[in-house]
Amino acid sequence: MTQTPSVSLAQIPNFSPHEAEVLGTDAHMPSLSAADLTADELRRKFAESLGQKLSAFHEPPWHDKPPKPASVLLGIVLRDEPTVLLTVRTAHLSSHSGQVALPGGRQDAQDVDEIAAALREAQEEVGLHPHYVSVLGCLPVYVTGTGYKVTPVVALLDPAMELSANPHEVAEVFEVPLVFLMNPANHRRHAAEWNGVKREWFSMPYGKESHQRLIWGATAGILKHLYQFLQMGK
Repeated sequence: MTQTPSVSLAQIPNFSPHEAEVLGTDAHMPSLSAADLTADELRRKFAESLGQKLSAFHEPPWHDKPPKPASVLLGIVLRDEPTVLLTVRTAHLSSHSGQVALPGGRQDAQDVDEIAAALREAQEEVGLHPHYVSVLGCLPVYVTGTGYKVTPVVALLDPAMELSANPHEVAEVFEVPLVFLMNPANHRRHAAEWNGVKREWFSMPYGKESHQRLIWGATAGILKHLYQFLQMGK
């Protein structure tokens, strides 16, 4: 069988996530308050909601290859106002260059499981030592159209952590308030059609226009899954 080359939304001619039409937001859905997002509440929700699993999410595939296992670390920094740790990928990378991402990547043979892969990748990319990480659990897998079966590993991060970005992979490390990301009014919906297949995605723009970070694609989709999981636990 002839295999279609791997591409992504960003490789569609004239596609720009920054200029994509906003079809709407999910402002009609309830937001999660700061009281819902304390360390104790997050621990409780993961402990009590293990039987209420969300379904795995599958983006329409861009090719017919089997997806490769990968992991990302959805790290919640326990500041007075909890934040989520995010990165901007360097511009020279072959895939998803310049995009906002969660630390993570493909699982290697030496990784004993999905959690080990996420912790290793986070240490390699941003210098996050596992000593500062307390894993809460994993969200259902998110299968990307580009061919990765991503396990989001959710963890609490000690704000005393010391980070050092790998300049070959990470252009910037930054944090976004968790309460902002868990407010569906900030979840913008988009859609595009390519080769007869409709593709839908979320975006979550954060910051002022002069220095706005656009969280979109799989990263926004995984954060949306976290919202759905935590909302189930209420």
